[in-house]
Amino acid sequence: MGSDNGTSSLENVTNSNSIVSNNISVTFGALILSIVFLLGVPGNLFIIWSILARARKRSVTTLLILNLACADGCLMCLTIFFIIYLAKQNWIFGTVMCKLLFYLCNTNMYASIMIITLMSLHRLVAVMWPIYLTACTRRRTVLLVLGGLWIVVFLLALPALIFRRTEKNYNGKERTVCATHHQHGVFQYTLETVVGFLVPYVIIVSSYGCILRRLRQTMFKRRIQSENLIQAIIVTFCIFWLPYHCINIVQVAAALTSDGSLKKRLDNIWQSSRVVTSALAFISSCANPVLYTFAGRSYIKADGLAFMARLFEGTVLDYGAQRSRQNRDVIKL
Repeated sequence: MGSDNGTSSLENVTNSNSIVSNNISVTFGALILSIVFLLGVPGNLFIIWSILARARKRSVTTLLILNLACADGCLMCLTIFFIIYLAKQNWIFGTVMCKLLFYLCNTNMYASIMIITLMSLHRLVAVMWPIYLTACTRRRTVLLVLGGLWIVVFLLALPALIFRRTEKNYNGKERTVCATHHQHGVFQYTLETVVGFLVPYVIIVSSYGCILRRLRQTMFKRRIQSENLIQAIIVTFCIFWLPYHCINIVQVAAALTSDGSLKKRLDNIWQSSRVVTSALAFISSCANPVLYTFAGRSYIKADGLAFMARLFEGTVLDYGAQRSRQNRDVIKL
């Protein structure tokens, strides 16, 4: 029954409304994406350049931030296609690009939350089990974990590559839209929300709960610069992605419900909100350079363009890890 309801609910969209038929949300979404493009592309490129060309030390945190910036930078370069899509209210790039662009977007979503989760787990090990820190931060171990993360991310994003397609929409005028194949919408959006948001955030919140409890027990007073920065990244990601996943839940509920009037109300909610919430999610990828700039503003006067590299070098934690500094095969915290 759930599959049939999902099919009929989503098929009705093709014959009536689409996410690009609401002029107000489309205009607002295009404006957000334009700002995101102008800030996000140079911002993330600057982060990548700072780490690769200016950073003297490559800590685990720095490598995670580098991977996060690469994922965000790739997404920012794609926004121009979505701006054109919203401006024309018509998908003009064909089926292959429909699949590929949304696949890359989903890849970024999974990569971002997985990297942020790794940051939290890294902090957890440093605080709770510092004696295992050397083993966890060996260069080979870190590179294997990052390589495995990207493989998992590319696999998780496959539904967008498989189920996305172009469809004709006939609401007032004929449009071509890039949409998820009707029969698989429930699966794809449920996977995105559960694996790409809920499960990672349970891990993140649990990790930081343990960290805060341990720091209070040990009366650890020293201010950790990177701790506040990573917490800011986590909160920012949640703020900008939460509306998107709420709309995912609404769309899945609309597809599964058998109540006609409720289905119509839920469909109206997600159809009118999908563009704006998706555009807000893009802000997350351009917000990190802004956070880094504020966090590193004290370095600007002394270090100029190298200020961000100095900031990342200053994120080295020292929870009993001095012994590992003598080992050249270990990446510093």
